[in-house]
Amino acid sequence: MQFFNHNEFDNHEHVSFFSCPKTGLKAIIAIHNTNLGPALGGCRMWNYKNDEEALHDVLRLSKGMTYKAALADIPIGGGKSVIIGDPKREKTPELMESMGRAVESLGGKYIIAEDVGTCVEDMNQLSKETQYVTGVLQNNKGSGDPSPTTAYGVFLGLIPAVKHRLKKESLRGLTVSIQGLGHVGYYLCKYLHEEGVKLYVCDIDDDKVDVAVQEFGAIPLPFHEIYDVKADIFAPCALGGILHDETIKRLKVSIVAGAANNPLEAPHHGTMLSDRGILYAPDYVINAAGLMRVYHEYAANQGALFSEEHILKQVKKIPEKLETIFDYADKNGISTATAADALAEQIFKKHSFKKAA
Repeated sequence: MQFFNHNEFDNHEHVSFFSCPKTGLKAIIAIHNTNLGPALGGCRMWNYKNDEEALHDVLRLSKGMTYKAALADIPIGGGKSVIIGDPKREKTPELMESMGRAVESLGGKYIIAEDVGTCVEDMNQLSKETQYVTGVLQNNKGSGDPSPTTAYGVFLGLIPAVKHRLKKESLRGLTVSIQGLGHVGYYLCKYLHEEGVKLYVCDIDDDKVDVAVQEFGAIPLPFHEIYDVKADIFAPCALGGILHDETIKRLKVSIVAGAANNPLEAPHHGTMLSDRGILYAPDYVINAAGLMRVYHEYAANQGALFSEEHILKQVKKIPEKLETIFDYADKNGISTATAADALAEQIFKKHSFKKAA
């Protein structure tokens, strides 16, 4: 298994591998860049095919967090962690406590939160072993589940995308296809249904699909047929890497905008979407609201004032950020994915000299 020559290695500052035979923990923590502050990012638990797939995922995800924090104007760096295992069968309180000890051993270089396969209760369990955790239960002085906030940010971010691409002022009457009905996908369905949007949905969990059909009148589709449905917007809210040479050719939408991290399999797929006339709302911009929430929880633990009003004010800046990216891309004749990367790098890379000093 390659590391320094890995195609997703991007001068990551620190990557740690942890194991605990007693609890079954097999985990990787990756810290991409801390120019702006300590690394903060979620913990994903997934039944990866092998160690290489897990390493690939954590390297991509941690890099994305650096870019996300920079464009969200949050003074933290990018990090992420993965636990190798089936969260439905192998997750135990003891395993999560073991993960907490792994995080604590890094001495604050990495701050953990929930992600795919983990939840608020898991973060509460982790908090028994580490102080460097966010997204814990509200009755334990945490900010609770960030998923509704993430979904609301995505919902707000769809509006400038619709204005820019479809020249419409509202989402009402539009059609959105949603892939993935986890915590964020469910709440995004809720917000869109209340706005009068027609929904197509899919998930690998049939029970989650049934809930969306019953509560929001959504039309169910097999997971891999979601790319073929004609809609105004495709909202990927599951795992990353799902937009590649084959799936992009199948899309019958005007906009791609969702909560999934790293939906583009490779950088050139942003250009491929642009060449097809599909507007892409960069993932780490439109899905940044959850990070905003857990950052404010972390800051409150350091003595700052925790304010729901302040969080909402910051979340409401997501549409403005997207408008800036859309305009920058148009002006420079580049894809929106390339534009977002360029603007983020202008922010966090200029701090490298200050950090060194």
